[in-house]
Amino acid sequence: MKTTNALGWVYLLALFTFVFAPIAASIIFSFNSDRFPTLPLGSFTTEWYARAFSRPEVWEAIGNSLIVATITSLLSTFIGFATAYTDFRYGFRFKQAYLALALLPPTLPLVILGLAMLAWLSQTGLSGTLTGIVIAHVVLATPFAMAICRLRLSQMDPALEAAAWNLGAGQWAAMRHVILPFCAPAVVSALCLTAAVSFDEFIVAWFVSGLNRTVPVLILEILQGNVDPQINAIGTVVFLTSMTLVIVAQALIFRRRKHV
Repeated sequence: MKTTNALGWVYLLALFTFVFAPIAASIIFSFNSDRFPTLPLGSFTTEWYARAFSRPEVWEAIGNSLIVATITSLLSTFIGFATAYTDFRYGFRFKQAYLALALLPPTLPLVILGLAMLAWLSQTGLSGTLTGIVIAHVVLATPFAMAICRLRLSQMDPALEAAAWNLGAGQWAAMRHVILPFCAPAVVSALCLTAAVSFDEFIVAWFVSGLNRTVPVLILEILQGNVDPQINAIGTVVFLTSMTLVIVAQALIFRRRKHV
């Protein structure tokens, strides 16, 4: 048993090392004075951050990413909550097909999803616009919000809402005073997680963004054809932003489970 536990910990350590070692290296080299990522390291510097964030196109991309992520998180969470509540409250024919369709987008290869969104948005004249990126990201992020809200609603006694109706509350009053307070941690968690998904997403945004580049798309454009330490600086900011949102989301989920 002890050997099995030890092997499990070794496997987990190796997995985390495999995933996070390149990210840690990128963060370290973002403060390295040498242009090329080689050892031994040069002196400590913040020059690459200063250069990166003195470029107008970087701030434009950051603004685009923040706008898209904010709108995406609001729309995705609203649609995801509505979908989860429909599953929680109502029984209807083909419900399993409804749920399967709602959870489908993250299971599709992102290249296929990006091509499909590009074809559809081109037909509607929205390709290359921030609105088009928002639509594509909402399609991708909504299932995550739905899954979080659905998990929370599964922990709720359905009789609570019925009791509110019996006490004279209408459906909207019951929603406002019973359902939403119970789901509040899940809703905030969904907002953070979907914002992180949108802010960090590259493949679909690359297909549909056009000239309205988000930060991940800009990083690829800088990377093509040369090694630029500014990429490490921008990537570090993107990583820390996304991880902060994910950690907040996970903290809310953990707190929710702890109090159930």
